[in-house]
Amino acid sequence: MSGPERQERGGPAPQRGPAIFDPGLQPERTALAWRRTALALVVVSLGAARLLPGQLGPGAVVLGVAGAATGVVVHVLAGRRTRRTGARLLARGDLDHPAASAHLLAVTAAACVLLGLSGLLLIVLRQWAAR
Repeated sequence: MSGPERQERGGPAPQRGPAIFDPGLQPERTALAWRRTALALVVVSLGAARLLPGQLGPGAVVLGVAGAATGVVVHVLAGRRTRRTGARLLARGDLDHPAASAHLLAVTAAACVLLGLSGLLLIVLRQWAAR
């Protein structure tokens, strides 16, 4: 909804400048989403490390700890991204280049793929050794 339409309906007029850079709070929602992702990664990894050693042996603990460490790294990178984005919005009123935060997405995706493939390899080797 544009400014004049919003004023006609009785809503507040949009403000320009550094006072309100984002009335929709998208950076805050994005930060919360990354925090939930990191927390889910830590909780699932530690849960797997606790519940799966009987079926998969000590490799389950190693994968669980690696997944939890990945969750901590994702949380730290997300916090850094949030601070950088907020500072940029306050200073310039725009976001930095989207590729600047691509490392966060790349680390998360690569870690999940690597952990998943390691878990699959662990299962296949365990089944192969049982024969």
